Amino acid sequence: MTYVAAPAEVVFDYLVEPRNRPAWQSSLTRVEDVAPGPAVGQTWVDVTVPGLRPQMRTTELDRPHRWTERGTWRGFSAELTLELAPAPGGCVVEPTMTLRAAGPARPLALLLSVLAPYAVRADLRRAARLLEGRS
Repeated sequence: MTYVAAPAEVVFDYLVEPRNRPAWQSSLTRVEDVAPGPAVGQTWVDVTVPGLRPQMRTTELDRPHRWTERGTWRGFSAELTLELAPAPGGCVVEPTMTLRAAGPARPLALLLSVLAPYAVRADLRRAARLLEGRS
């Protein structure tokens, strides 16, 4: 869980906007082909540091409470849900992430499932600092 000293609506709007992601998500260099949104069905392409280009889609959007994205790339799929709740002076963000792959890639997906939550929480702390710096 990550505390952010900003209202849930502000935090939600910042986190769900794909164009903001490279500023706070360490694995991204940029995003491309961002469809209009935010809305369920919004799509974009993440361009990652190692050069992977997963196709992304918003699958759930309940402003300012819950947002889910799903990414797919060469047999891998990842789903990230962010749940926001009010807290004194701001809000808290709780991430849930699931990684899947079939066949020979399954062991790698299992390993990444163990490591990814640490990266997601670090990225959310970076987003919190950026948002708090705007106040």
